[in-house]
Amino acid sequence: MILSCQNITKAFDGKTILKQANFHIEEHEKAAIIGINGAGKTTLLNIITGKLQPDEGVVSISRGKTIGYLEQNPILDSENTIYDELMSVKDYLLKMEQDIRRMEHDMKHKEGDALESLMNQYARLTTRFEMENGYAYKSELTGVLKGLGFEESEYDKPVSTLSGGQKTRVALGKLLLLSPDIILLDEPTNHLDMNAIRWLEGYLAAYKGAVLIVSHDRYFLDRIAMKIIEIDAGVVMSFTGNYTDYAHKKEQYRISRMHAYLNQQREIKHQQEVIDKLRSFNREKSIKRAESREKMLEKIEVLEKPTEVRSDMRIALIPSITSGKDVLDIEELSKAFESEVLFQKISFSLKRGEHVAIIGDNGTGKTTLLKLINELLPADEGTIRLGTNVHIGYYDQEHHVLHPEKSIYDEISDEYPTLTTTEIRNILAAFLFTGDDVFKLIKECSGGERGRISLAKLMLSEANFLILDEPTNHLDITSKEILEDALNDYEGTVLYVSHDRYFINRTAHRILELSGQALTGYMGNYDYYLEKKTAAAGTAQAKNAGSSANASNDTSVISSAKADYQAKKAAQAKQRKLENDLKKTETRIAELEEKIADLDTLMASDEVCRNSAKLGELSTEQGKLQEELDALYETWEELSEMM
Repeated sequence: MILSCQNITKAFDGKTILKQANFHIEEHEKAAIIGINGAGKTTLLNIITGKLQPDEGVVSISRGKTIGYLEQNPILDSENTIYDELMSVKDYLLKMEQDIRRMEHDMKHKEGDALESLMNQYARLTTRFEMENGYAYKSELTGVLKGLGFEESEYDKPVSTLSGGQKTRVALGKLLLLSPDIILLDEPTNHLDMNAIRWLEGYLAAYKGAVLIVSHDRYFLDRIAMKIIEIDAGVVMSFTGNYTDYAHKKEQYRISRMHAYLNQQREIKHQQEVIDKLRSFNREKSIKRAESREKMLEKIEVLEKPTEVRSDMRIALIPSITSGKDVLDIEELSKAFESEVLFQKISFSLKRGEHVAIIGDNGTGKTTLLKLINELLPADEGTIRLGTNVHIGYYDQEHHVLHPEKSIYDEISDEYPTLTTTEIRNILAAFLFTGDDVFKLIKECSGGERGRISLAKLMLSEANFLILDEPTNHLDITSKEILEDALNDYEGTVLYVSHDRYFINRTAHRILELSGQALTGYMGNYDYYLEKKTAAAGTAQAKNAGSSANASNDTSVISSAKADYQAKKAAQAKQRKLENDLKKTETRIAELEEKIADLDTLMASDEVCRNSAKLGELSTEQGKLQEELDALYETWEELSEMM
């Protein structure tokens, strides 16, 4: 065990963020911390590093072990070049190398004992130099730079001139080259393109030390994590396995808790009915038995009802009208900025109901393509044609469609003046803006809050063609899943840019890869795209080797991959239906429980107690509700068994 957190508790302004948190990390273990935005993930990392002190509890790190931390937005202000900034991590190797060269020079002029002594020092130093990877540190450094997406032409750029995302990549590179025993990473994939993320996955998977990551990138967590540490309402729980393992175990745990809750509620109801019956006999013996049962009932520790599946934020994307079958047609489209050509003569089309993802490295022109379609930029060449009755809803990753000086409330009311105050507040509440939050200025909102505001406007737009630029940026995992479900239920057409591979897997019917100034199409989701790319690479390799042995298998490989993809989509659709049915059942159970409780209160009132007709009417109504509730309990059990 290299890191241990015992009974960590932390509160801010009276609000408890972490409650008696306990977990540990083993040597070489790769673990991830997950939770909704504001759950306390970064707070926990800051407590581990000593930047914050816990109100209670202890953090223990094994003696002699080093720890390295990459914050979300590291402060890196240096006049060094990118290359020199990373090389500064290896200054001690440079000094060792200079000492080795000096000793080699001095040995030419030494004799006898002095020479022997110097040779012993030289042997010790060269051994240490070799153990520290001294003979390969320059290639290691360039490997990290290239892996993180830096071109060789950028190595001489001063760090002070870089963007925030580039500085984060430099800071990440320095941390990786330091090779501490424990690496702490807070959202390391935020400023990386897909190639860089894949490289980082491989690097961390092979890393000899322990890694603790905060991330909303579920695909990344599936590839890296061996343990998931969840923070939910201040409570910390650990699950072995990757994100997919966690999601399954978490749902089973929630279902188990719901079973326990429903069983206890049934038992409490049964005991209360027995008590009421015993009291109705109005005999001393029966009253004593009733009192005995009441005492037993009072001692029961009532279980808290588990929260519904993703019940906080609700999105329903409903087109106002249906578009024509042909939604978008692009022919021979080209765009360049000065001497930088982004793409040349690209063509593609979209049909009604398609969900298409555009992927590619940073700087290839993905966002520019969306802006061309939205007429925010002019094309150099080519045509863009929209089909009949196509109404666009645009989600901009920089949220330029929002007005910084407006409040959240005014942003909605000015765009949709026919909405009442109640309607606006209900819509904003669905996106987690309640009370005075709605009067917060846009310019004061975080990236995640702006994203939710943009999604609220998108929901209201009733568009039948959604164009989304990095819609999952700044969203936590729960919000991503809600958006995924909304898009999967959406009957309109979707075109989006994303580097979130898990999101693409769940929502894309087709992928367009923008690379080398050209656009290549692939049917299926991200996993299917990878299979086809791998198959294509294998075919090319076989041809280059002068062999066609594997070429004959291409059709069967692709057919098999397509069949797997279709089977996976069918399974996902079935799972989503089960989840929706379970959620609807839980919502109805909650409604009925509330109505029955309200009727209990009403029937106990003096006014109703004196009115036998009204009492009988309410009792009949309650009986019908109870019958429906009992049936729903059984339905819930059947559905939960199928999950």
